[in-house]
Formats: sequence, C-alpha cells, structure tokens
Amino acid sequence: MIDYISQFNPITQALLATLFTWGVTSLGAAIVVFTKRVSPLLMDTSLGFAGGVMIAASYWSLLAPAIEMAEEAGSIPWLPAAVGFLGGALFMRLIDMVLPHLHLGLPVSEAEGPKTSWQRSTLLVTAITLHNIPEGLAVGVAFGAAASGVGFATVGAAVALAIGIGLQNFPEGMAVSLPLRREGMSRRKALWYGQLSGMVEPVAGVVGAAAVMFFYPILPYALAFAAGAMIFVVIEEVIPESQRGNNGDIASIGTVLGFTTMMILDVALG
Repeated sequence: MIDYISQFNPITQALLATLFTWGVTSLGAAIVVFTKRVSPLLMDTSLGFAGGVMIAASYWSLLAPAIEMAEEAGSIPWLPAAVGFLGGALFMRLIDMVLPHLHLGLPVSEAEGPKTSWQRSTLLVTAITLHNIPEGLAVGVAFGAAASGVGFATVGAAVALAIGIGLQNFPEGMAVSLPLRREGMSRRKALWYGQLSGMVEPVAGVVGAAAVMFFYPILPYALAFAAGAMIFVVIEEVIPESQRGNNGDIASIGTVLGFTTMMILDVALG
C-alpha cells in the first residue's frame, strides 16, 4: 500500500488519505441504517479510543518530526514546536468562540459560541466538523512533510497517521447519526448528516499538504500547529464526552488502547 501511495505527489497522497478518513466517518454514520442506538458503554469506550489515537498522533506523527526538523535546520529545537503547538490550540479556541456548536449529549440550550437559531442537527454536525479540521490538516501536513525526506517524516508515518485518524473517525460518525435518528430523523437524513461532518477532512488535508510544500520553512510550525489543534479538541471535547456517562474507567482504558494502537502503527509503518 505504501509503495502504491508513494508514486503520487504529496497533495494527491493527502487527498487519497483524507478521502479514506472521510469514508470511515461515513461507515460509522451508516450504522444508523441498522439501529437507532448502540450501547453507551461502547460509545464511551470508542470516544476514549479516539482521544487516545489523537494524543499519540500528536506526538509520534507531528511533534517529534517538528522537533527533529528544527534541530536539523540548526534552529532551537523546541521553538517551532512550542510556537506551532500554542498557535494550533489558540486557533481552535477562536473557532470555538465564533462558530456555534453543540457537544454530544447536551441540550440545545447549552450550545456554545454565538447565539443562533440553528437546528440541533446543524449544531451537532458543526461540533464534529470542528474535530475533523485538525485531523484532516494533520494528515495533509504529514504527507507534505514526507516529501521533505527528513527523519521521522516518511510516507509510511503519514499512512499510519491516516489509518489511525480513520479508526477514530468511525465512532465520530456514529456520534452524529445515531442521536439524530433517536430524535425522529429519517435514516437517510441521519446518515447524510453523519457523513457530512467528515467532508471537511479532504479540504483541510489538501490545504495542509499544499501549504508546507510551497512554504517549506513553515513545515515544523505546521506540524506542531496540527498537534496543538488536535490536543485542544481532545481536552475540550473528546475526553469529556467519553467521561460524561457512567463508564469513565472503561473509557479511560479505551484511551490507553487508542494511544497504544496509534503508537504501534506509527512505529511499525513509519
């Protein structure tokens, strides 16, 4: 698979990889065709797993290459990583403030961001879309970094990141479509909204890959930026959502398993 992907230019690689991650989101959303609900235990564990994958990806696939690239370039090794990481977190915080969205399991009255008349379905899709922006960006930047041929940044590592992001997108697709179905929305509409949340990933992936290819000096900053954005999402939304029910311990085990899975993928394929 890696040899096949390597024959394309990095922007095409990023597009193919993020089409895959979007597709897995759609598969998760498609569960709504067969059922209105899954076990809260399974959902919380899956969200915990997703958080673990994102935490591991932030270091193994993004921060570590950023630090190594800065070191090889002769600059202060931690500076681009620190600046980019803080910038990514700040970016997501600003989006949080200006874009109305609703966390899973909460009533519309607790929607965050500016006051709006948007429907619950739109607010839920917006929330999951916020998750997917840094995920798509991370995959795109990883493929752009692989083109540099520096240290940890390889096509294999980028493929590992795409697989990890794809795995954790499955419960995110379910997390949108199933609540909408339970509230009376048709299967078709619930599936549509569920997959819609992943549509942003190919866009963010192509933008990320193109940016670092055409502006190579920003590469370590871009890698760290994507890491900061993902960690913000994990702390702000994914982990709290997994702990909101009565399955906190199992969800925490899911987080550990997600971290371990992503670490193995990155080391084995990278």
